[in-house]
Amino acid sequence: MREVFELKDKDVMGRIGRLRTAHGVIETPAILPVVRPGADASRLRKFGAQIIITNAYLIYRSPELRNQARDLGVHRLLGWDGALMTDSGSYQLYEYRGIEVENSEIVRFQQEIGSDIGVPLDIPSSIYISHSRARAELDRTLNRLREARELIDDERDGMILAGTIQGSIYPDLREYAAREASRIGFDLYPIGGVVPLMEQYRYGDLVRVILHSKINLEPSAPIHLFGAGHPMVFALAVALGCDLFDSAAYALYASDGRYLSPSGTYFIEKMEYLPCSCPVCSERSPEDLRSDKDLLADHNLYTSFEEIRRIKEAIREKRLWELVQMRVRSHPSLLEGLKSAVSFADLIERFDPISKTSFFYSGPESSRRPEVIRYSNRLDRFELGGTVLITTERVLKQLNIEHDHLFLLKPPFGPYPVELSETYPVGPSEIPKTPDHEAMVVAGSNVRRLIELNPDVRFIIACEQEWEGYIGDIEKEQVEVVWV
Repeated sequence: MREVFELKDKDVMGRIGRLRTAHGVIETPAILPVVRPGADASRLRKFGAQIIITNAYLIYRSPELRNQARDLGVHRLLGWDGALMTDSGSYQLYEYRGIEVENSEIVRFQQEIGSDIGVPLDIPSSIYISHSRARAELDRTLNRLREARELIDDERDGMILAGTIQGSIYPDLREYAAREASRIGFDLYPIGGVVPLMEQYRYGDLVRVILHSKINLEPSAPIHLFGAGHPMVFALAVALGCDLFDSAAYALYASDGRYLSPSGTYFIEKMEYLPCSCPVCSERSPEDLRSDKDLLADHNLYTSFEEIRRIKEAIREKRLWELVQMRVRSHPSLLEGLKSAVSFADLIERFDPISKTSFFYSGPESSRRPEVIRYSNRLDRFELGGTVLITTERVLKQLNIEHDHLFLLKPPFGPYPVELSETYPVGPSEIPKTPDHEAMVVAGSNVRRLIELNPDVRFIIACEQEWEGYIGDIEKEQVEVVWV
């Protein structure tokens, strides 16, 4: 396989990358607007689209479209000169539980019509089926991936072949699917079968599916989250390592009178103001959008591409986590998704850059950020002896205690040597004057850990009374506690 994906920048597990296709380089994260077979896609350039996706199965099923696609190529069929991905009909298979094409047929057809990225006919398992049935369907998917890999050579045939990860909601099956797909070898890995989770706002399950799918993939492998099209989920998904998104949500939501924004969904019938400055909203009224669903769809696309650009800038500035924490507060189920993500903190920490410029504590989930986990894990690197004074900046001004080492307390990191006062992450971190409970718990835990790591060192802890509930129960011979 050729190398088609190059990383430019990263933050948390998110990255800005360059995906090379036969019709140009795509900067990720990227949205792939869904284009109906036979429609004119050329107008999508004005929104910022670099790549689109269409349904190869629907083209294949129409004799007229099938012949045109074979004669002209799928790009000319859609009036599109950029990169183009085709789906194999898996969505129709999920909806109708059967389609009239074989895996080998649709894979070859995608290559014949000049698709830049093709997808084998995977089995999108329901989120409600048993483990045994999900395993059986996954085995069929993996066999189809192997068959497709034997048919298509990316470099020879000019088409990137994607290996979809299935497995319903079962963590072990998602990990197994990723491991086997990685062994087969693909340049792009879509995560499939997740639309029902998003439709039901089961973002905690979505997060677990994404991360269990990523565990056994190459860290640099590009990930496509199939069917994700609402801008409010993009930041969280990118932070978990997803690079590509496709959806017809912009049009489907518009047909139902729904107005998309990164903070949620509005119903255009109830709106008096348009909280957006896109070319549609800056020149028209809610009444205009109520009477013209194409305008509403255009707004939905503009706001989706704007959010992707915002996410890229957040990655570049190493502020993606802060953006995620803002976005997840738009809906309780999204917040549940972030809470699920922090339970994978050790995994996320392995991807997150070590050095950044700032750390903003913006809620309890910040106490489990990768930087905090990393700092906790490295407390054993301090070489201490004699007497260690642990205190706060305010109390330090009142003390006159001899010591060999000075550690200051700062939630959620806990004790840090004064020499690191200007060093990331502790030094430039911005913390509320009144820390929340979660930050204090983590800080107190790190005080205990530092003491346990240095049993031969004398510790003096001098701090305000509000710390008593978090470190007041430390009872060790080498520890003296002074409340100020």
